Amino acid sequence: MRATCWMGRNTVEVENVPDPKILNEQDCIVRVTSTAICGSDLHLVDGYVPTMKKGDVLGHEFMGEVVEVGPAVKTLKEGDRVVVPFPIACGHCNACAREQYSLCENSNPNARLAEKLFGHPTAGIFGYSHLTGGFAGGQAEYVRVPFADVGPLKIESDLPDESVLFLSDILPTGFMGADFCDIQPGDVIAVWGAGPVGQFAAASAQMLGAERVILIDRFEYRLRVAEENRGVETLNYEHVDSVPEALKELTGGRGPDACIDAVGLEAHHHGAAFAYDRVKQAMRQETERPVALREAIMSVRNGGIVSVMGVYGGLMDKFPIGAVMNRGLTIRSGQCHVHRYMRGLLQRIEDGEIDPTYIITHRMKLSDAPTGYELFKHKQDDCLKVVLSP
Repeated sequence: MRATCWMGRNTVEVENVPDPKILNEQDCIVRVTSTAICGSDLHLVDGYVPTMKKGDVLGHEFMGEVVEVGPAVKTLKEGDRVVVPFPIACGHCNACAREQYSLCENSNPNARLAEKLFGHPTAGIFGYSHLTGGFAGGQAEYVRVPFADVGPLKIESDLPDESVLFLSDILPTGFMGADFCDIQPGDVIAVWGAGPVGQFAAASAQMLGAERVILIDRFEYRLRVAEENRGVETLNYEHVDSVPEALKELTGGRGPDACIDAVGLEAHHHGAAFAYDRVKQAMRQETERPVALREAIMSVRNGGIVSVMGVYGGLMDKFPIGAVMNRGLTIRSGQCHVHRYMRGLLQRIEDGEIDPTYIITHRMKLSDAPTGYELFKHKQDDCLKVVLSP
């Protein structure tokens, strides 16, 4: 079959790879009908996530048709149309019982690697390095899906792929970011990053009852998408001297009630702090450029919440722990527990509360994936989200 493969830092190619096979009686095989390029994939391509190997199949946002099931699979059958969540969860461990599916204790065969880096292991993830299990990803014609009775969500309506594809990752991730904010009537929520996750975090904050949502980015086309489709307020950080000060002005001096970091480890900015982080990251003396996270911490009101949905991989410098402690802040974070949110969000889509397709800017064949990566990485042609069809 054909699949998008990591061939080295900054190199992505579509290659012929072996077809997946049932390896465990709880597996199923999915023929991919739609998949997408995620901002998290860029961290792999840019070389900031360790343990990638040449030929690894990328992609963790995908859906398709079940074409084969293992003998122990009870809830799926051949021909079922499914969306597959990016974290792989067993459904039975302590973490899964708490609905913390991205922390599943049984799905990562390389748990020892994650434990060395993070202190404890995390769940397996499709197409996201050997640190998270080395599972082949979904930017391919077929995928083996472990724990098939637990993960895949059956789509029994006639909604098109594009309407439900993002249930695999970015829509639940944005929603969890907003859910972590404990939004109350009248709250003001600030979101860093107008990429796909930031777009859905802003939309989710609205759905959960925020009075105002302020979305922060530097690309006018991304801010425009949010303004036109969700009516949120926007702030171009290149047009202000200080984002925290600008947010204070917009909130009567108090600051937002909660802040969502939807940027992660490759944040851009200007000034001395950004130059410092960029040099240290390039020299591999730190793994993150935490500009957005620092700003979120310094911007949120006293006693507020900082929700971290942007991906971070290791260690950062100049983390403002003094502000966190002395101002009584709460930080919540995590890879998304997608299984927890999928069904509720599917219902919101079916009810017309949100149409996730508004973020799609480019549709391509799987064979054009390298071009899609270039467009997405370099923000060319106003690229916000690329959907691939095998």
